[in-house]
Amino acid sequence: MTIYVGNLSYQATEEDLRSVFAEYGEVKRVVLPTDRETGRMRGFAFVEMTEDAQEDSAITELDGAEWMGRQLRVNKARPREENNRGGGNRERF
Repeated sequence: MTIYVGNLSYQATEEDLRSVFAEYGEVKRVVLPTDRETGRMRGFAFVEMTEDAQEDSAITELDGAEWMGRQLRVNKARPREENNRGGGNRERF
């Protein structure tokens, strides 16, 4: 499972997130997506931990918590959906 962390401060770093989530267990990976054009953080992250129980505990404790002046949204990440904006799948009549 992967945890989605939303409404992050733009000043949050990977190390900041590792430190917060380490209180609930071992952190395997932290991903902080950035905008392709500006290189600026997008305000959300994904965190993976070694055990589902640790992830569940982190979600329960951190969802709605205030951190770095923002109220966090923390929940299970949804699977990535395919992007069909290219129009390549259109049927022709």
